Amino acid sequence: MNVIRIEDTYTIKDIYELPDGERAELIDGKIYYMAPPGMEHQRLVHHFDREIGNYIQGRHGDCEMFPAPFAVFLSDNDRNYVEPDISVICDRNKITEKGCLGAPDWIVEIVSPGSRKMDYYKKLFKYRTAGVREYWVVDPGREVVTVYSFEQDNMEEYSFGENVPVGIYGDFWIRV
Repeated sequence: MNVIRIEDTYTIKDIYELPDGERAELIDGKIYYMAPPGMEHQRLVHHFDREIGNYIQGRHGDCEMFPAPFAVFLSDNDRNYVEPDISVICDRNKITEKGCLGAPDWIVEIVSPGSRKMDYYKKLFKYRTAGVREYWVVDPGREVVTVYSFEQDNMEEYSFGENVPVGIYGDFWIRV
């Protein structure tokens, strides 16, 4: 008799049952634990938080920006839960007390040594298929910002120090 091993799959309930202080994301029912962010990571999150927040506030825009930890429920099933470093949501109907229900318009992820594969591969695919319009991978180790514009179906790379245009806005750029 052959025994078929079924891999454990987890749900958002399992994420909420993690011990206090433990952070993890859930992609297709698999839990990915998150290490605490380093100093450079936090500096970059703060930079994006300030730049994007100032832009939205100055334009009286309809979008809202949320830095991590902020829950994003990418699909209507209970097997996908992520906490992007920066989430920009323009459809306020997606925003609830629990987080964002559905895909944000723009996501920024800052690469940490332990998150490289996750940010460049798993999340890239997941964000694209979920309906995110624009996805930035900010890589301090390489000093590169990779911009994926899913609406335009293209990818561009920018070096730190260059002006990086924000595709969901016509008049906004950020220098990292």
